[in-house]
Amino acid sequence: MPNSNFEERIRQSFSRQAAMRLIGAELTSVSQGTVEIELPFDMKLTQQHGILHAGVISAALDTACTYAAYTLIEPDTSILTIEFKVNLMAPGRGERFLFRGEITKPGTNIIVADGRAYEISDGPARLIASMTGTMMAFRGREGFAG
Repeated sequence: MPNSNFEERIRQSFSRQAAMRLIGAELTSVSQGTVEIELPFDMKLTQQHGILHAGVISAALDTACTYAAYTLIEPDTSILTIEFKVNLMAPGRGERFLFRGEITKPGTNIIVADGRAYEISDGPARLIASMTGTMMAFRGREGFAG
């Protein structure tokens, strides 16, 4: 049975995410089956053409999708990504970026999620990338906790 305090658990776990802290990402929304992360544009996160690096996009999408999976599992269960595919559709040049992970197929052991990355500037948000990921739930492994 999923924990009704999943938001608190996810926020505590996210605060321990050194990689997300390194890039300046912020957990902005947590609801059952959906998580959003935002990131301000920073030249330190770009590739040689001055656009947001694909690795940064992938890491943020993976994190959003993984935490979306955490909203559906028991408190003593952990999640690891076992596969993902990212489609980069447009250069990331916005002032901010939004990464949304949503559960497509919940499961006891295997969970599938879809992620979308948006560039946010003046005007409507623009889709810059999508991801489909597969996560594995596991229980009782030493050194792994939500």
